[in-house]
Amino acid sequence: MRHHVSKILPYTPDQLRALVGDVERYPEFVPWISAMRTWNARVLDDGVDTLDAEAGVGFSFLKERFATRVRRDAVGQQIDVTLLSGPFRKLANRWQFFPDESGTRIEFDIDFEFKSLLLDGLLRANFHHAVDRLMACFEDRARALYGPPSA
Repeated sequence: MRHHVSKILPYTPDQLRALVGDVERYPEFVPWISAMRTWNARVLDDGVDTLDAEAGVGFSFLKERFATRVRRDAVGQQIDVTLLSGPFRKLANRWQFFPDESGTRIEFDIDFEFKSLLLDGLLRANFHHAVDRLMACFEDRARALYGPPSA
């Protein structure tokens, strides 16, 4: 399943890229992420690094773990996430941050498929709502870190 979100937030691209790239902190503000472990951090180029991250996620009836490779590109203002292991057949997402007169235009793309047809069907039924909630978590975190939008 693929989904695209475009949203303008009143913060700088650097602020929002730093917030999204700080995966170690996700359990502090994304309610369904219960744990995060990172390893294998390395610099690839000037302003570009990667790390591997394992997230523990939990919903009312489901508890899972999955691992991803996170590529953070400060020069290109982009974060790419690809699947290493877990309950997905495929998982990839991309965050892009573009300057806008009102702050930053975020472009978020996600493409995923669960190995289990049951899990895939359950998430598909609520996927747009889940992405909206995820974006709201990041907006709330930006407001907490950087303050309310200027008038």
